[in-house]
Amino acid sequence: MLTQLVRPLLAVGLLVTALLFASPSLAVEPVVDTAPTYEDLIARLDALPSSLEAVARYDAAVARADQARALPNPSIAYDMENVYGTGPYNGIGNAETTLSVNQPLELFGQRSARVQAARSDADAAGLRREQVRWQVAAQVALVYAEAEAAARRHELAAEALSLAEQDARGVAAMVEQGREATLRDIQAQSEVASARAAVDEASALRDAAFARLSAIALLDRPVQAIGASLLDRAPGTPQAGDADPLAVQVAQAELVTAGRLVTVERRRARPDVNASLGMRRYRDTGDEAFTVGIELTVPLFDRNRGGIRAAYAEERAAEARLIAQQQEARAGRFAAVAALAASGSRTRAADNGVAAAEEAYRLSRIGFEAGRISQLELRSTRAALIASRNAAVDARIARVRAEIDLARLEGRAPFGDSR
Repeated sequence: MLTQLVRPLLAVGLLVTALLFASPSLAVEPVVDTAPTYEDLIARLDALPSSLEAVARYDAAVARADQARALPNPSIAYDMENVYGTGPYNGIGNAETTLSVNQPLELFGQRSARVQAARSDADAAGLRREQVRWQVAAQVALVYAEAEAAARRHELAAEALSLAEQDARGVAAMVEQGREATLRDIQAQSEVASARAAVDEASALRDAAFARLSAIALLDRPVQAIGASLLDRAPGTPQAGDADPLAVQVAQAELVTAGRLVTVERRRARPDVNASLGMRRYRDTGDEAFTVGIELTVPLFDRNRGGIRAAYAEERAAEARLIAQQQEARAGRFAAVAALAASGSRTRAADNGVAAAEEAYRLSRIGFEAGRISQLELRSTRAALIASRNAAVDARIARVRAEIDLARLEGRAPFGDSR
């Protein structure tokens, strides 16, 4: 009885399973790891290793600035005089004991110079932290755009293979009909093999680009697709550019720090002053008295001349770096704005070229099937179509690069507002 009930249930289960796998709408589709959007990656900038390193360096500079404000520690000394001598000073009966506290006094502006230099270094570290942040944003944008471009080139290569196979089938049909020579069929098959190799190469480049994107996004496994497009996004209008770029601001802060380090080295050449206060006890009489002292170093042999010369040399080097950064930033901004405008025109021209090439290939295909156009003309229009589509991708990646260069100078994330 139980066997008679189980068999129909098993049959129904097998039938349902077969229907699930046979029906495209009910079959389980493979999960594709889509890359996070560009905005999501920009929101994760603070969690990337380069940003964490820059933040840690800034925290270290701030900690050094806090430490520079600390006063030098005092020292405690205990002295015993007139002991274990001869006559009345045999033993410690007539000893004089002194307990004193010594405090270094940072006079002549030594402490203030040290504090100002450390504070300037912390300010420069803060600017470098912001600079690294936008450099990381530029790297994220470039890797994202290159991954998307690699995916598009793979799609274009696959489409080119499909067109080559379609044309090869048409040529084979004409060869069978005697309308084309056998050589044309061999040429068509060679083009198919070349297109298939191009697909394999594009697939390898796409996988490598996806791996780089996964690495910079700190993903556990490589992505397999790009979601929101960055290549099709048009950059905004360049800003006025009144403010100095971050690279110039960093160079200016480093020059200020170098100048204050010169002051630190010059103050080190001045005498060190120590003050002492103590209590002395005379054992033979039991009397006690205070001791007060001032200790002053005499800069006779070491006047820190080498340190001062080195600090001045570092200041001159920082000044030279500032001039170089100003010139480079001025030229870089001019070049970035020009490249962005040119890339926009190039993208529009490439899109128009793609539309014209698609129409030319469509007409060539019709003419080839009607026998009015030769295979060479069909190959030429197909090659022009493939080249125009790749040129459109190249134009978009060039536009992204131009936007990245301009965003780096303006201190913002590419395709975003300045902060």
